[in-house]
Amino acid sequence: MSKEHEYNISIVWTGNKGPGTTNAGAYERSHTLSIDNKVDILCSSDTPFRGDGSKHNPEDALVYALSSCHMLWYLHLCADSGIVVMSYEDNAKGIMTENIGGGGQFKEVTLFPKVQITEASKIELANSSHDKAHQKCFIANSCNFPVLHQATCTFV
Repeated sequence: MSKEHEYNISIVWTGNKGPGTTNAGAYERSHTLSIDNKVDILCSSDTPFRGDGSKHNPEDALVYALSSCHMLWYLHLCADSGIVVMSYEDNAKGIMTENIGGGGQFKEVTLFPKVQITEASKIELANSSHDKAHQKCFIANSCNFPVLHQATCTFV
């Protein structure tokens, strides 16, 4: 039997400079993301879309969600398999195509996990665990574009 989980967020637009949306240049794209019992996140659109580059944007958040979900599943699978992970980092990259006239979609996201484990004999198992993590990742399973990974694993 499947189980449902609910996620509730609030956003509040904070970019009204006075005249509201009288024209595209009259307002900021700034907004605040709030989730109960968590720190607020200051957000905007990306700079090509008249946003504030010092704030988080939805495109970055999507790439982060994919990277984080993959990592969390990977660590869980390694713990269950007796693989001791000592460090994990990822420099993920998302490619989005903007359509002429507005709109667009992500073309793909590639994760580049760098993992350090304690036993050289488990490197192959550690590498194959990325495929299992990809299959389990809730966020990747919700996307209509490829989510790829190019992992490297070493031992310490």
